[in-house]
Amino acid sequence: MRRSCLVIISAVLFSAAAWAELQNVTVGGEIRIRGRYYMNTFNEQLNGAAGLRREIRIPGGLLPKRPIGAANVASLFSWDDKIPDWHFYETSVVLNTKADFTDDVSAFIELYNFGVWGEGSFRSDYVTGADNRGNGSDNVQLNQAYINVKDMWGSPLDVRIGRQALKFGKGWLVTDMLTPTQRLSFDGIRLTYDVKPITVDVFATKLVENGIAEQDGDVDFYGIYGNVKTCDALDVSAYWFWLRDATARRDTQLVWFGEWLENLLGLDDYDVTNLHTVGLRGYGKAGGFDYDLEVAYQFGSADAHGIRFKPLGSPYGDTKAEYDNWAAELNAGYTFDVAMKPRVLVMASYFQGQDNRDISFIDWLNPFYRAKSSVSFNRLFSDSNHMPVVNDNGWLSNFIQAGAGVEFKPTDSVLVHMHVAKDWADKPFDLPWSIKLGRYRVPIMPSWSFLTQEGSTDIGWEGAIWVKYNYTKDLSFLLYYNHLWVGEGLADGAYIQFNGTDFSGGTRKSDADYVFWMTTLKF
Repeated sequence: MRRSCLVIISAVLFSAAAWAELQNVTVGGEIRIRGRYYMNTFNEQLNGAAGLRREIRIPGGLLPKRPIGAANVASLFSWDDKIPDWHFYETSVVLNTKADFTDDVSAFIELYNFGVWGEGSFRSDYVTGADNRGNGSDNVQLNQAYINVKDMWGSPLDVRIGRQALKFGKGWLVTDMLTPTQRLSFDGIRLTYDVKPITVDVFATKLVENGIAEQDGDVDFYGIYGNVKTCDALDVSAYWFWLRDATARRDTQLVWFGEWLENLLGLDDYDVTNLHTVGLRGYGKAGGFDYDLEVAYQFGSADAHGIRFKPLGSPYGDTKAEYDNWAAELNAGYTFDVAMKPRVLVMASYFQGQDNRDISFIDWLNPFYRAKSSVSFNRLFSDSNHMPVVNDNGWLSNFIQAGAGVEFKPTDSVLVHMHVAKDWADKPFDLPWSIKLGRYRVPIMPSWSFLTQEGSTDIGWEGAIWVKYNYTKDLSFLLYYNHLWVGEGLADGAYIQFNGTDFSGGTRKSDADYVFWMTTLKF
């Protein structure tokens, strides 16, 4: 794979040189190395299994007719100090080349490799001495490959075509990273119209191509993002993102009479999913004060979401699921013009959630009961990490956070940050009637699934501290620590993970910790 990618780059550059005069070539890149340690957080891995492991907390058989969104209530988390800690190390490498053919035409190619230490580079049976080459799991990937043309038709319009990273604003909903070490890019076209103080971006990308399997079954992502700089104290951004998923979805495959009856009853009738997100952002600085406020609203059909929510025991999901959620985030601070430049800060985040996973006595009796899905705010392609202990990575939703802290610079090259925050679930999950025996819950009247006990919204408190040392402008070191005082709502479980579709409950209520260090070198 590495040889193939290098051949591609060489072929592109040499063929381009045959058609246009190559003015300039620059090479750059980045190396990130990170070590990660989770304590009292995730389930124990068994038999050398890789990745995270889900454990069933409540079997589906104890939840008849409740639309859980999965076959069982299962969780990645333990919150148990009796479970071994989870730790690993990872390396991310980016290597890119930019070729300028004229002042206005350029090509950019970027290779990317991510690997966990010891997973793919080398395999050794040290007992017998039979050493082997790596399994190829850390192959080099083509992260970006695009052509950029400036000033089209003599206007301030730039066009970028091909695989490219996208980041709008501070990357709250669309960014170029999956995690601090993993990259994200899109296949598509981007137009940028830049006439200061106004900048407008329009893009169209292809996320999934299913043209071979079905005529209109692709997943596409479109958007418009505009920014106006009114003054130093206020920039305003407005945007619209549209994710269209036309993948065909079915609950059943019946003979003609069965399909006719389903149509008559409005069952198994899933339309194209259209997730629309409109948002507004205001940010700026005035004296020592700085602020950043962003608000977004989502609407549209959520059939790709609704098909997951089948009442346990029924083959049919929710054909009327809709996106109808708000989200907001505020970060503000004040920097004092004294030694070490201390900055006090406040932060707040809100991602509206739904949890319609309980049922009434009437629903339980009704043989024609139709499930309602639980659709929370979808964070699209974000990597903002509000709760690192639960491995947020931009998918935490049905979630509220408020916090405050301080940061300062002991020297020009060192930044220290500290904060505390309170976390809640927007909508809790109601557990079945049960009693707690040690690490487990024993259900009472399990078949009467309409009998529930009200869940808690208390996710817990957390404290964080990190130190970043910029050795040079290209080399930096980061040390991060986060402690989580686990709340009742997190230990018992709430649907806050993966845009509000995954359960967080554990077997105990031990406090958890997360530590990581990272070294970054740019060249």
